Amino acid sequence: MFKLIDEALRLDAGAEVERIRKGMQKALQTMRRRGLVVGISGGVDSGVCAALCVEAVGRERVFGLLMPEKDSSGASVELGRQVAERLGIDYALEDIAPTLEAVGCYRWRDEAIRSVFPEYDGTWKNKIVIQGGLDGGFNHFNLVVEKPDGERLESRLPLKAYLQIVAATNYKQRTRKAIEYFHADRLNYAVVGTPNRLEYDQGFFVKNGDGSADIKPIAHLYKSQVYQLAQFLDLPEAVATAKPTTDTYSLEQGQDEFYFSLPYDKMDLALWSLNNDVPAAELASKLGITEEQAERVYADIASKRKTTRYQHALPVLMEAVPEIGHALT
Repeated sequence: MFKLIDEALRLDAGAEVERIRKGMQKALQTMRRRGLVVGISGGVDSGVCAALCVEAVGRERVFGLLMPEKDSSGASVELGRQVAERLGIDYALEDIAPTLEAVGCYRWRDEAIRSVFPEYDGTWKNKIVIQGGLDGGFNHFNLVVEKPDGERLESRLPLKAYLQIVAATNYKQRTRKAIEYFHADRLNYAVVGTPNRLEYDQGFFVKNGDGSADIKPIAHLYKSQVYQLAQFLDLPEAVATAKPTTDTYSLEQGQDEFYFSLPYDKMDLALWSLNNDVPAAELASKLGITEEQAERVYADIASKRKTTRYQHALPVLMEAVPEIGHALT
């Protein structure tokens, strides 16, 4: 069975790029937009999306944006720049830290952190990590902080503090998206969203932030398939092999630390297996975990689909407006 799974996640990369290229071109014709705007984070997803934009409309009609802030990894801008220059597209660097400062992103976050660690002074590095689910407990979140001398402290986050930290950090994605749409309006371009299938399925995006876009060219592709496209599209090696991170908190944070039950490659297998009715025992054998743990992974996927349905929801109308459709035709 798992030989079939591994085969199912392999792509004919050339054929897939051609299919996506045609789909993006058709979408632009429907939207009556002449090009594409894409935020480039330095990660593999945005790099592949940028390359697909070039395939679809040519480098002259793609505009890239590098949008760091003070918690961003120092490498993200450099990797994003490498992608833009490899592709030969026009791009701009927009430091969003002053905007985030002005709207209170860091102030609200720091207030919540101090409710857990009163001695926190705003300079310590920090991140949120998920705990409990794979071990049989309920998912909960811990706050990790690192003092300037390297000492790390960790404590379970009360719900109020957790929600406030997440709400504050969501300013980052929403600010970036506002900038993308400014340039899209300026150029009469469409905005490209960069979630892969795992992120899209599990609601791992910010509503009206990185979840907002006109075209999402890789939302049907598992993360391991995105890596295959990265190699085919000849992205810089450091980008094509980049480990998935959130690049949201000042301490390095893997996506599996913050949200998913397992690292991306195992999550790909788990999601594919659940989608294709593979028994938990077979998944457990492939991943080297217990059958009970595999059942928990399946349950966690189903739970996230349910709890993040709001992420995908369209606005609720009090009465249908039949003359106006939600989808372009």
